[in-house]
Amino acid sequence: MTIATEKNPPVKLPNEPAITPKIVADHGLAPDEYERLLKIMGRTPTMVELGIFSAMWSEHCSYKSSKVWLKKLPTQAPWVIQGPGENAGVIDIGDGQAAIFKMESHNHPSYIEPYQGAATGVGGILRDVFTMGARPVANLNALRFGDPSHPKTRHLVSGVVAGIGGYGNCMGIPTVGGETNFHAAYNGNILVNAMTVGIAPADRIFYAAAAGVGNPLVYVGSKTGRDGIHGATMASTEFSEDSEEKRPTVQVGDPFVEKLLLEACLELMATDAIVAIQDMGAAGLTSSSFEMAAKGGLGVVVELDKVPMREQGMNPYELMLSESQERMLIVLKPGREDLARKIFEKWELDFSIIGRLTDTERMVLTWHGKVVGNIPIPPLVTEAPVYERPWTLTPLPAVLEASQVPTPRDWNASLISLMGCPDLASKAWIWHQYDHLIMGNTAIRPQDGDAALVRVPSIVTGAVHKGLAMTSDCTPRYVQAHPETGGRQAVAEAWRNITATGARPLAVTDNMNFGNPQKPEIMGQFAGAIMGMAEACKALDFPVVSGNVSLYNETEGRPILPTPTIGAVGVIDDIAKAVGSRLTQGGLAIVLVGETRGWLGQSLYLREICGREDGAPPPVDLAAERRNGDFIRSEIDARRIAACHDLSDGGLLVALAEMCIAGGTGVEIALPPTSVPSHAFLYGEDQARYVIATGTLDEVLDAAKGAGVPAVLLGYSGGVSLTVKGLVSLELDDIKAAHEAWLPTYMDAAE
Repeated sequence: MTIATEKNPPVKLPNEPAITPKIVADHGLAPDEYERLLKIMGRTPTMVELGIFSAMWSEHCSYKSSKVWLKKLPTQAPWVIQGPGENAGVIDIGDGQAAIFKMESHNHPSYIEPYQGAATGVGGILRDVFTMGARPVANLNALRFGDPSHPKTRHLVSGVVAGIGGYGNCMGIPTVGGETNFHAAYNGNILVNAMTVGIAPADRIFYAAAAGVGNPLVYVGSKTGRDGIHGATMASTEFSEDSEEKRPTVQVGDPFVEKLLLEACLELMATDAIVAIQDMGAAGLTSSSFEMAAKGGLGVVVELDKVPMREQGMNPYELMLSESQERMLIVLKPGREDLARKIFEKWELDFSIIGRLTDTERMVLTWHGKVVGNIPIPPLVTEAPVYERPWTLTPLPAVLEASQVPTPRDWNASLISLMGCPDLASKAWIWHQYDHLIMGNTAIRPQDGDAALVRVPSIVTGAVHKGLAMTSDCTPRYVQAHPETGGRQAVAEAWRNITATGARPLAVTDNMNFGNPQKPEIMGQFAGAIMGMAEACKALDFPVVSGNVSLYNETEGRPILPTPTIGAVGVIDDIAKAVGSRLTQGGLAIVLVGETRGWLGQSLYLREICGREDGAPPPVDLAAERRNGDFIRSEIDARRIAACHDLSDGGLLVALAEMCIAGGTGVEIALPPTSVPSHAFLYGEDQARYVIATGTLDEVLDAAKGAGVPAVLLGYSGGVSLTVKGLVSLELDDIKAAHEAWLPTYMDAAE
């Protein structure tokens, strides 16, 4: 085969247009980036070559605006097997087992076509996990929608939830946790962040780096169609009025094919046939083939006419850039082709040898024997644009004193209003559409605890079962007010939620959702959030092992709230010791752990009851987080805590209400002696706090004193009411009715 050089360039295909400045701009390349391309190539590219550069240098694939900041995150710990840079992160969870997990966004596609956008977001993150050898055991998601009164919000909620449920349920993988918020800043650009956690033998992890000159390159899974072309480029630009016209860039998923692909891949992984394996995600065949070759320091020849196609008349450009779903690229050991083919044919999946590895460090594309693309691989990485964009940090707003915030006119009404507001209202309407119990290993369900808990199948007969705790967290209003504090708090809350089950927090995956990074204030939000996250991850021994960056989340210049979603995983050695947040029995002492100063700035009380969004967000004392969380875990391990809930949105009173209505048991408490005003004590959102129920009060208080942890008795559980002496007295049924009514009523309303 002739390899193209400057003297022997690739052939142009019939009807291939000449490369013009408009075509370059349509591919998302800036003029200086195109000049860089020309310098690398030494000639004008063909259309397929231009498409490859466009995809690989897109913000979505190259992280060109965020890379310099992401390097500041801590990524290592003794239990980290694989950090960022692979399909997913890998941590050691003991007993020869590893947890593999990652979170990714599918924001732009989900706004354009909510069902398929959300469904293929789930499908993509599942492939990221099982391509490394893990069987997925749980899904989570973090969803942000616009103002409920916006004309598109109800339609988007309906489509996204149906897409997530439809894909995950058909795959037979439980969706066990997540979060859903509403804010007008997401009116034109919703967020759909999907997370998957899987389990694999720690000594059987599969990676993407290609090896072995001459080894066959194999395409498996679904056929390639024209869906999703330019998906990565579309995800790297902000929306405008014509966003609906981008519908063809949204992929179309088939969960039943993905289930077959999962089983076929795991069956092949049980053999010794695989050298490397890579999911075809963003940019499809382009990114998968390029990344495998680049990581292995090799070249690759791809015979595009051998790619299985589901549409007539497809050309090399379409084949390389299609983001059709349910596809994998595998490098096999020589002689294992027939073994692999039989496995994939048994599962009724396409199997085609489409190329081979070379020692040229070039990507050579052929079409019916003719070279149509020839790109040097190393410069596409080493010469890729990396921007240190101008940035301005958001100043810390003035502290809002409790005296500047009015007390409730009606205490009972204030709690009912908060419990029924869109952010705090029950999301059962959503998670009831997800199968959260399939596989039979869900130990803490969506409504029962701060984090989901999934039983880890034991590899030793009769052994104690471990549990994996998992959560996703972020408080965007805090990040908007002060990105450093908000980034710090997002990590700390995820750490607290894992801790509140009794599990040890081990590692983080992040999903960085921000607006246009070319605006200094937006880039400053990203930088500030990273600074806060890095500080918290270091202080809490909570490394970042995987993640995703989604920029340009804005429409006609209006950005979303900065939303650095934190997905977190922890482990509990004996799942029998785990606790949830449900208060199910009377006679237990209710104890507040942590210091309360009554912080109302950026609180939900301030927004929902007072109609204001101002003030500094609550500060995050990382030493106190560590000390208080370690104390909580030690008490759970000692079986002295019957229920535990961290304090976050809505503060103490909301947390108590959630515990009571979840478990059907009331409480009667009194405010302890304090100088903090009542409304600030009950609704303040001070960090590093938990409320616990215990039957061994003296032992808990003694242990807290010995650990230097603030802890105060509030009252006792019992009855069917929530009572705060002198202030609040509500039947649990009334709180529960308000809590459960909003979302079903909203979704049932006429369009």
